[in-house]
Amino acid sequence: MKQIEVQIMGQGYVLGCPEGGETRLGQAVSKVDEAMCKIRDAGKIKARDRIAVLAALNLAFDLTDRPVAAQVSSDSAASSTDLHNLLQRMDAVLARDNQLI
Repeated sequence: MKQIEVQIMGQGYVLGCPEGGETRLGQAVSKVDEAMCKIRDAGKIKARDRIAVLAALNLAFDLTDRPVAAQVSSDSAASSTDLHNLLQRMDAVLARDNQLI
């Protein structure tokens, strides 16, 4: 597993990434960064942990908003597994840092 350094809302993180998954991880990081920056820039919430939770909820809500046919496809099942694995890795990093993003 490779170690990839990324930036989310201006803060650096080193994430584990399976070989060949760099592009997908980069896309996920971009989505999270965009979602968090959008919430921060709205100016109503300042705490990074609250911004992270709201961004995660917004992204999860978007995933549940997909058509049912897309959710049952094999691609979607693989994406769900990959998302679960990514969330576990993020939890491990956050636990090690003892703080939320």
